[in-house]
Amino acid sequence: MIHIEPYDAAWPDRFAELGRGLREALGDIALRIDHIGSTAVPGLAAKPIIDIQISVAALEPVDPFRVPLEARGYVFRADNPERTKRYFREPPGTPRTHIHVRKLGSFSQQFPLLFRDYLRTHPEELGPYESLKRSLAAQYPDDRAAYTNAKLPWFWQTIHQADTWSQQTGWEPGPTDA
Repeated sequence: MIHIEPYDAAWPDRFAELGRGLREALGDIALRIDHIGSTAVPGLAAKPIIDIQISVAALEPVDPFRVPLEARGYVFRADNPERTKRYFREPPGTPRTHIHVRKLGSFSQQFPLLFRDYLRTHPEELGPYESLKRSLAAQYPDDRAAYTNAKLPWFWQTIHQADTWSQQTGWEPGPTDA
């Protein structure tokens, strides 16, 4: 069931703890480790899932990051259809965590950082986004794919605004979060 919770100030601490462990496991293989997604935006209601992006030099071969992540209990989802990332889930029995491994500098790696930073600096966007998420969660309580797909028009409109903002400000990703 899709459940949207009010912002929880503990989410950044949970990411920080996970990020330290990931940095310890991956060392220099992880060029960046970033808190992404709605739980990374202060004040934004979200599904209580910590999304982490690990940026690497190359997605293939997978063993340089797969082996250390699996050693920590993370579950590699080789069946993930999105070929611009490699996807891992939390160790069994631990709170929901999504790990997205993406190639540093790729569009798919830059997109979530720009989106996150835009929302962090434009709090007026949080209310409408939260309303949309709550409405869609009520409409598609048991269909994550439909919920996600229904958000796409809002995402693309917002990323267009974020792109304009980035050009006006010279946005670049800040330092890695972990």
